[in-house]
Amino acid sequence: MIKTIANNVVSALSIFVLSTMSVSAENTKNNLPEIGVVASSAISLDKEVLIGDALMRQLRGQAPIINDPLLDEYIQDIGNRLVAQADNVKFPYKFFIINSPDINAFAFFGGHIGIHTGLIFNAKNESELASVLAHEVSHVTQRHIARSIEARQKSSPLQIASLLGSILLAVVNPEAGMAAISVSNAASAQSSINYTRQNEKEADRVGIGILADAGFDPNGASSFFSILAEKNRLKSTPLAFLLTHPLPESRIADARTRAALFRQRNVPESINFHLAKSRILARYYANPKRNIEYFSDILQRQSYVFKQAAEYGLALSYLAEEQFEPALELINGLLQPEPNNLFYLDAYTDIAIGMNQHQKAIDKLSAQIVHTPFNRVLTLNLANVLIKNKDFARATTLLKDYLLINPDNLLAYELLSDAYSNSEQKLEMHQVKAEVYALVAAYPRAIDELHNAYNFADERNIERKRIRARIEQFRTAQERLQSL
Repeated sequence: MIKTIANNVVSALSIFVLSTMSVSAENTKNNLPEIGVVASSAISLDKEVLIGDALMRQLRGQAPIINDPLLDEYIQDIGNRLVAQADNVKFPYKFFIINSPDINAFAFFGGHIGIHTGLIFNAKNESELASVLAHEVSHVTQRHIARSIEARQKSSPLQIASLLGSILLAVVNPEAGMAAISVSNAASAQSSINYTRQNEKEADRVGIGILADAGFDPNGASSFFSILAEKNRLKSTPLAFLLTHPLPESRIADARTRAALFRQRNVPESINFHLAKSRILARYYANPKRNIEYFSDILQRQSYVFKQAAEYGLALSYLAEEQFEPALELINGLLQPEPNNLFYLDAYTDIAIGMNQHQKAIDKLSAQIVHTPFNRVLTLNLANVLIKNKDFARATTLLKDYLLINPDNLLAYELLSDAYSNSEQKLEMHQVKAEVYALVAAYPRAIDELHNAYNFADERNIERKRIRARIEQFRTAQERLQSL
């Protein structure tokens, strides 16, 4: 029930926020008028970042965000390639994945861009996926939501943020109004912050330019539009992606025309894209038995783009069924020619944990992390297996160093909390739990955890002062959140 509500919330959110993509553009990023950096009178960049952080904390706690290091790294890598080609980048961009079969994506304040697993799974190639992200990046760089607010002086950004926050909070309190939120209601309320046609065309132009400059196929936008149009014909209700942004045939044609302005290139298929699709199916869709049948069938019929991706999906499906031996055989076969592949190393770690062969996984991961320290996949996998192996000291050191560079990684904090809990370090455990709650905007519970930590500080005055200072920081953050 709660998952369904969460999916509905995210769909509603994607209507309210910067909304979904409609990609088509020409390579004019260097000669567009500088209209994307205005609107400072409506909302400053500092306030945009502040509101974006507050909304992201609520999303972490109430929406089905996937904390999957592999998929996070994959989608962030694509996003970084696109952002590197964009103008007017004012802050770091953070890309995240929502566990929902809906074909949807959205962006909001502060460079936060979310994409549904359903969109990744239904894209045919990486350029189609990148076209969605490029369009969302363009909405942020051109500051369309701030410009819409400035054009409509009736609403302040804080009021809009409050509306979004209310929708998110309905996940945990359906009686508060979630049942009353429908697609039609959301669509009518969208009029207060909806993009103008000019903004949409601008994002189209900028987005496809970014797509081409980043080395992707500029035809990715039009081909993805075609997928949406075909799927929409077969549905009784519109796709989530098309609820507020209809897809007329002219838009597909326009995307093709604009793509033709760029040098055509033959972009090879991405193995990581197909590995990501296999992972989504095996980990988050259907059930293990059906997935075993599916991947076995496509391997038998050889109906795959990459055999490795099908074998990887089958290995994960066996793992989900705790059939460790066939899973290990497949992963070992994949690792032999590609010992550095993070997808395979991640699966090997989970299999080793399931077979109680912790040291083998530790040895393999330790050999790799020497070359790429602080890599999120290697670091979090190694920390996890170290905890399973009761090597809490090494795990805590690894995680603390990682969090210095990645202070908003929820999974890292959860692992660190487990390490402290298992090693009976109560003071540190409660402090880390406080940070976990803060990352999901549960500031009262974060403060409670710090009060518990204070009781374990004994006579350590410096530690007590740190705890009191952190409590005040959380109280300030809570007040700021309530004011949105």
